[in-house]
Amino acid sequence: MSGAANWNRRLTDYTVPSARRSIVQLAATLSAFIVTMAAARVALAAAWQLSALFSVASGLLLVRLFIVQHDCGHRSFLRSQAACDWIGRCLSLLTLTPYDYWRRDHDKHHATSGNLDRRGAGDITTLTVAEYRALPFARRLAYRLYRHPAILLGIGPAWQFLIRFRLPIGLQGKTAHKSRWSILLTNLFLAVFFGGLGWVTGYGALAAIWLPAVIVAGTAGIWLFYVQHTFEHAYWEHHASWSYVDAALRGCSYYRLPGWLHWLTGWIGYHHIHHLSARIPNYRLAAAFRDVPELQCAPSIGILESLGCLRLALWCEDRKRLISFREALG
Repeated sequence: MSGAANWNRRLTDYTVPSARRSIVQLAATLSAFIVTMAAARVALAAAWQLSALFSVASGLLLVRLFIVQHDCGHRSFLRSQAACDWIGRCLSLLTLTPYDYWRRDHDKHHATSGNLDRRGAGDITTLTVAEYRALPFARRLAYRLYRHPAILLGIGPAWQFLIRFRLPIGLQGKTAHKSRWSILLTNLFLAVFFGGLGWVTGYGALAAIWLPAVIVAGTAGIWLFYVQHTFEHAYWEHHASWSYVDAALRGCSYYRLPGWLHWLTGWIGYHHIHHLSARIPNYRLAAAFRDVPELQCAPSIGILESLGCLRLALWCEDRKRLISFREALG
């Protein structure tokens, strides 16, 4: 980890959050989200198509709010750990993501990303070619269905945010008890929050404007996560050869987006920098990229190129790259 310690020293100046910038980011995004949701509710009585457009806008803003919650989980949004935690918990009512449970799971993802022997913590499941070939037919079919874009980006986000995050199951390790309470308490507060909101706005109307926003946000979020870890020359190694720095600089992509999309997605496209130093607030990632030349050498993917990543599903240990099912069978 000496390489990681060296990078932490080099990036120290970028890890200092600005209370003013953080508060302005949160207030501006939250205000815009409330305005678009209110507009969706008003428009619903006139034209559902117009209401849907406002819900889509709300969903995109929800991605940015999720990034704020994400930064709170890394304690990079504000200097105060307590303030980060309570902001993150409050935002979980909008993102439907139990904050404390997700924070611990996501920390494991950072600690094991690209490690073939420690997969499963906050990752999109990825098998090696040998593992896939060794599966019985039914499990190979299940994996192919799981990796299909219609499942991964369609059914998957709805399952993850609406159902999976409500279920305190499959929890293991020393923090399982805390994670279970995080999920259950989040469910309780969600019931109170949406129960009261539905009583004011009407439950049918609330579902009509909120569910599309959640699906849009979930799909966009999973797509961003997918493309920033699933590209042809990604990084996967067994634990004995695994490197935290290589997993960040070679196993995470820089997603080249227009400026407004970088803003909307909380600059998470600079994903390699985020994995290298998770204590950098989202709004300082671009400055680190600009100022440190070595960070500009990470795998870079544009929007059109990223669409091709959807075919990649298996890690080939012989070729040291991700390949498609067709290539694996060829």
